[in-house]
Amino acid sequence: MTLLKLAGGLAALYLVLALLIMLFQDRLLFPRWAMGGGEVRLPADAERLSVDVPGVGPLVGTLLPADRPRPAGAARILGFGGNAWDADHLLLHLHAIFPDRDIVTFHYRGYGPSAGRPGADAILADAERIHDTVIADPGGGRTVVVGLSLGAGPAAHLASRRPVGGVILVTPFDSIEALAADLYPWLPVRLLLRHRMDVADAIARSSTPVAIITAERDDIVPPRRAEALRRAAPDLVLDRVIPGVGHNDIYNNRHFVEAMREALSLMEHQDGPAP
Repeated sequence: MTLLKLAGGLAALYLVLALLIMLFQDRLLFPRWAMGGGEVRLPADAERLSVDVPGVGPLVGTLLPADRPRPAGAARILGFGGNAWDADHLLLHLHAIFPDRDIVTFHYRGYGPSAGRPGADAILADAERIHDTVIADPGGGRTVVVGLSLGAGPAAHLASRRPVGGVILVTPFDSIEALAADLYPWLPVRLLLRHRMDVADAIARSSTPVAIITAERDDIVPPRRAEALRRAAPDLVLDRVIPGVGHNDIYNNRHFVEAMREALSLMEHQDGPAP
């Protein structure tokens, strides 16, 4: 009887944990509360952008022009941040890496001043909407898309749906489903998960040049989650593991900055049209 009670208690605990994961997965996947408060001070030449989502409201973004002469064939950068990134912080960080390029970032739905509630399908659809409204300028030259962590999802999706000049994936995952199964192997994540992003599938359907940059000591998105991306990429121009860093401290590492610049240079010098 004692063993039966113990088994029943464990089963009840398991069901409670599974229910909590199911109910709170939005907060786990899109932790807007983790971004921190306070307004980011942007340079005077930063231009606020707005893209309307019917029935939802505006998505708010920013264009930060290059602050020095652009090299011939320079691409503009469209950045998608991780799930706890503020888009303005991402804008400044990408500008520090690429000061001679124009940078565009947008807040995800429900993040910062953007309207709505975040969700995987919404983020992917909004990536196309942002491209078509802000980026798709026939005279604007090549656009390279950068996706950090969760941002790998919309970056890869956009590369599979629109003519971009390249996609740089930083600490990426192959799919939300596979990552969740890795992090919670004791849960039936395929049954519980409401949000899906299949980055590997999107990359396989794209012909754009791809760069993959991972962190050797990443304990949030295990580096092995990038293996399917390497296999899927039809044109992998750079594959770099940054030594001695984790998921959150990779961004200020000099080897990371060098890898980002090398990836962009390789994409800018690809033959063919400049999307």
